[in-house]
Amino acid sequence: MIRINLIIRLLPRVLVTTLLSAVLATSVGANNLVIEITQGVDDPVPIAVVPFHWSGTKALKEDVAQIVDADLERSGQFKALKRSLMLSFPYQEADVYYRDWHYLATEYLVVGTVSASENGYQVDYQLFDVQRQVAIDGGRFLGGRNDLRALGHSVSDAVYEALTGLKGAFRTRVAYVAADKKVNPSYYKLLVADADGHDAKEILKSNQPIMSPSWSRDAKKLAYVSFETNRPAIYIQDITTGKRERIKSFKGINGAPAWSPDGNKLALVLSKDGNAEIYVLDLNTKRLTRVTKHYGIDTEPFWSVDGEHILFTSDRGGKPQIYQITLDTGWVERLTFEGDYNARGSLTHDGRFLVLVSRHDGRFHIAVQDLQRGTMSLLTQSNLDESPSVAPNGSMVMYSTQDGGRDILAAVSIDGKVKFKLPANEGVVREPAWSPYLN
Repeated sequence: MIRINLIIRLLPRVLVTTLLSAVLATSVGANNLVIEITQGVDDPVPIAVVPFHWSGTKALKEDVAQIVDADLERSGQFKALKRSLMLSFPYQEADVYYRDWHYLATEYLVVGTVSASENGYQVDYQLFDVQRQVAIDGGRFLGGRNDLRALGHSVSDAVYEALTGLKGAFRTRVAYVAADKKVNPSYYKLLVADADGHDAKEILKSNQPIMSPSWSRDAKKLAYVSFETNRPAIYIQDITTGKRERIKSFKGINGAPAWSPDGNKLALVLSKDGNAEIYVLDLNTKRLTRVTKHYGIDTEPFWSVDGEHILFTSDRGGKPQIYQITLDTGWVERLTFEGDYNARGSLTHDGRFLVLVSRHDGRFHIAVQDLQRGTMSLLTQSNLDESPSVAPNGSMVMYSTQDGGRDILAAVSIDGKVKFKLPANEGVVREPAWSPYLN
């Protein structure tokens, strides 16, 4: 306990949470999160998403157009026209009367159809530029009988990319940890939901803490820390089959797993030699390699996109800061200098922006540092923001925060202009992990 107490004394709550504290998160009636948009861009693009035509005799379980509508609004970049204001409901190009949409000051129009396929559904869509009166995008997506929401997210991704030039991330997922209550919870759950909070599924339930979920690069597995044996152990679990494997545990800390870009290795934190250090485990050969060697505490590993470097948090300079180590040479470089506390670093996919937790005026905020310019900007203003996880397209950051005394999830755009909350109907939620793109 002496070493654990030393770690707690050295590293404030944000970093301690990553190492060994009990992480709380949510269980709700249907385990879904609820999107509450709190801030968007000043001048969102007007768009209309017309109800998609369905020729079947029974009503669909999901409104595909409404899913697209909600996705685009949630991005903060678009303002969707209410259906009650629409003058017509076209579902093919021949039925589009541009004057109707021009009158309603709509710049873009999305129409589409849903039809039954052999094994599920087929969704066709078209995107029109109202001002130019031309179709600028269109496509078809196929899915199974339970894939209507996924098909809607696929349309959203396509429309978003056509209008912004940035690949959409609506058809991704988020893992998070949940508990029935904040203090002395009776259970913890590891959940996986769509990026919009819907269709949450329980991956693991335990009466002991679960923490630090991390996605494999094919988005099929999760690595996480569980205390179910009353000491921390790292597991890898297939989210579809439920099959899981316990990574060999060592005395002391076993924590903060992070997948390598090629999916063949895990970076993790072990204190088996007396100090918290970064190690790399080859999942094929089971070979364990020590990466850092310092008397300071090294934790929270995150791989660079090329797999040649690992970012980590260390107090080796006296206060927690973010460093980067080159795996081939062992060269260590300090990345953060502004402020006396910077931790939980992660990179956008292009490697330009470092997202982190930074303390200013005694409060913990989500911040972003431009690694080209060296400038840091605060993205949030709450009292305690933790555990940032970046969307695979680098547009948004999901994180844990507090709202009205409750622990919830929230998201903010990389430029700070768009914000939304994802509170649970019951319980508390923490430790979000945004998935890579789904295959």
